[in-house]
Amino acid sequence: MNILVVDDSKAMRMIVRRTLRQIGYGSENVLEASTGDEALEMVKGNVPDLMLCDWNMPGMSGLELLRNIRQRTPDLRFVFVTTECTNEMRLEAKDAGADYLISKPFTAEHFQLALNTVLRP
Repeated sequence: MNILVVDDSKAMRMIVRRTLRQIGYGSENVLEASTGDEALEMVKGNVPDLMLCDWNMPGMSGLELLRNIRQRTPDLRFVFVTTECTNEMRLEAKDAGADYLISKPFTAEHFQLALNTVLRP
């Protein structure tokens, strides 16, 4: 499985990678992007199975990235990992095609629940 972690914070990308290892995704191919534009370029060359993305980033927001991704690759599993978690934002994410929204701070157990939900056959 190929996973793309998109977050403007290097520290948060490292935390997400560590959490993925904690819940059993240590052998996966995990790539990182620090901007929405960088993520789009990476997806052009190799579409991941799962994208884990922050909501608030400079330039292209996570929501804009999701909308762009849905036009190109509608089957890509997309999960927000963000401090933004109002009901309104959850609805907006769902309407745009997000598969799940994990709120920060998160636990490994919450992350596992989210991925089990998104990745189940």
